[in-house]
Amino acid sequence: MALDVLALRGLGLGDLLTAVPALRALRRAFPARRLVLAGPPALAPLLPVDEVIEVRGPGPVPYDGAEVAVNLHGRGPQSTRALRATRPGLLLTHGGDGPPWRADVHEVRRWCDLLEWYGIAADPADLYLGRGDRSGPVVVHPGAGAPSRRWPVDRFAAVVAALRARGRRVVVTGSPAERELAERVAGGTGATVAAGRTDVRRLARLVRDARLVVCGDTGVGHLATAYRTPSVLLFGPVSPALWGPPAAGPHVVLWKGGTGDPHGREPDAGLLEIGVDEVIEVMARCESW
Repeated sequence: MALDVLALRGLGLGDLLTAVPALRALRRAFPARRLVLAGPPALAPLLPVDEVIEVRGPGPVPYDGAEVAVNLHGRGPQSTRALRATRPGLLLTHGGDGPPWRADVHEVRRWCDLLEWYGIAADPADLYLGRGDRSGPVVVHPGAGAPSRRWPVDRFAAVVAALRARGRRVVVTGSPAERELAERVAGGTGATVAAGRTDVRRLARLVRDARLVVCGDTGVGHLATAYRTPSVLLFGPVSPALWGPPAAGPHVVLWKGGTGDPHGREPDAGLLEIGVDEVIEVMARCESW
């Protein structure tokens, strides 16, 4: 049996960043063991792990015989079965002999609570990656994992235009698939379009040193939290009580109080209630932090 701790979290940037406190807790609890993450290798530079084996989604997990396996992916049953198939010496997961799954818990605390159930101390506040100098541009990230969490393009464009009118440098970020979206948001304002041109390291540095970040409920928002970068976060169908930043950070969350389908095909009605003027007013306040 390998003397490793194997943690499954086959999810994207924002999801993985919410698991950083749990990963650090595992590192402290098993200091003489290698910490192996089953997840996306591209995110390895940001994470406190020794090795990443590529897994997307709940498995299968190409690994055999870890000393301890930890399900940081979800409630199961697929993820739990995938880890059980690796024949670990000990499996930590929700359900069965572990804690019951709760839908009303913030995602960061969920995984810390799981470890606490098994006697492993974990601090939900232990999620910071450092702090930049805030000398960089304003980062505007208009994309999101689903249309229901995507504020309209024309509104993001109006925000970028307002920032440029104030003389602010602006970088519009996104994935390669969001390149056209980013170009529409930048328009003819002179904002830099970095969508599709930033790997994880460069994106992280950009957010770390940014003057301000403006985005929806996305991985870039979690990066802003991790680096304590001032941010304006636009929430729609999901409550920030479940996925938002800590209350003590330099962040303002705009949310109208409704919930809906986080994977919906149309912008959430509550998200559409957030107006351009409201965002511009909040940005001015955040820039003074």
